[in-house]
Amino acid sequence: MHGAGNDYIYIDGITNRIPADIPAFAKRYSERHKGIGADGVVVILPSDVAHCRMKMFNADGSEGQMCGNALRCVAKYTYEHIMIHRTEMMLIDTESGIKVLNLKVRDGKVQSVSVQMGKPSFNTAKLPMNIKADEFIDQPIATSNGTQYNFTAVSMGNPHIVTFLDDDIRNLDLNTIGPNLECNKLFPERVNTEFINIIDSTHFRMRVWERGSGETLACGTGACAAVVAAVKNGIANRDTEITVELLGGSLFITYHSDDNVTMRGEAIEVFTGIMEIE
Repeated sequence: MHGAGNDYIYIDGITNRIPADIPAFAKRYSERHKGIGADGVVVILPSDVAHCRMKMFNADGSEGQMCGNALRCVAKYTYEHIMIHRTEMMLIDTESGIKVLNLKVRDGKVQSVSVQMGKPSFNTAKLPMNIKADEFIDQPIATSNGTQYNFTAVSMGNPHIVTFLDDDIRNLDLNTIGPNLECNKLFPERVNTEFINIIDSTHFRMRVWERGSGETLACGTGACAAVVAAVKNGIANRDTEITVELLGGSLFITYHSDDNVTMRGEAIEVFTGIMEIE
């Protein structure tokens, strides 16, 4: 399944046996030439505190804390296949806490999902970052080739740095810039990086380098982080839905006055299959 092109292999761990070594499975089968091909693997599990639990693993086998695009797809799968027919207040447990989702359904199929993503944090200790300042807002970080960008650091349950550029981000050499920033010494647990062009106050263009996966077609938490950072820097307003245009499609983000963030977007099932687990 994918949300705006951010694609994962989804394993139904509620009705099926799951691989014993999920990180190794994710690394092997996320490979796009010799595996199934994906940005990573998501396992849907039973939960005692929510309608289901989501565990996600990046393409390199590392475990991720949160993925908004994956959340929407888990809600779709849960509604259509596990038959938990809740269109409002579906609860999914994640490594970043329980998330609340509302589903738009037509003819028994989930068309789009709205996710309550929770409150962002600018606390550098929680991201974490190797600096003493409480926040990191519009501050420079240099890449290994000497290019410098001003970033705002924000956590959406996972760490992000966001930069706003005048130059067209479609021309960026992200395969060179991305790994350098991901593994910068400022970030002991690595970091996700978003590059933004402001089309207008309610329309952004974004490219993302995800830790553990490289450049992906979309990142839900990254789109949320971009809007939050824009509000923090006086570029956008709260309580206004902002279209974030990504390589794989658009996400619709609102940063509310109560500090909560809502994300709305598609959830698409591409194909299903059965395989033997070694």
